[in-house]
Amino acid sequence: MSTRNTVIRSLHDLGAAAWFGGSLMGAVGLNGASAAVRDSQDRARVSAAGWMKWAPVNAAAIGAHLVGGGAILYNNRKRAKYQSGVTSNTIAKIAVTGAALGATAYSGVLGTKAAQGQGHPVQGATEPSSSTPDDVASAQQQLRYVQWVLPILTGTIILLGAQQGEQQRPSQIATGLGNKLARRAHN
Repeated sequence: MSTRNTVIRSLHDLGAAAWFGGSLMGAVGLNGASAAVRDSQDRARVSAAGWMKWAPVNAAAIGAHLVGGGAILYNNRKRAKYQSGVTSNTIAKIAVTGAALGATAYSGVLGTKAAQGQGHPVQGATEPSSSTPDDVASAQQQLRYVQWVLPILTGTIILLGAQQGEQQRPSQIATGLGNKLARRAHN
């Protein structure tokens, strides 16, 4: 029986990479470029159209990451339980993934509210103008911060995944299991 998990690791890593890259490109490129649209009443529409085009790809990326991550965790459940450092990394990664899912959903809600600014003047996707309706302006102002939370969280997921890869080195496994056993012996 093969112990290789190339397909599930690829789902996990490519999904996380697309989730991170899409959120970063959206914040820098799409939202940034919307301010360059000449007609200030079209800026929200252009940004909303771009995000709507990205949404199905983002959903697929997130799904691939979750499926791959769940399968990796299942295949490594004993190591996650018994190797020192892996348990805390796994818990941290699950918590950060949950936060990233929440931030993604919240960003979508805010984006829908900000898209209601279509036809109203705005400075950019996350910057209202003085004549932007209050509810749209509030959503834009919140998006100004949430758009940066997503790349931070998804980048953290990638970093924790890299750390998990390092923890699979034979020397790390031996040290981690030894540390865990030593702690249990002292308790």
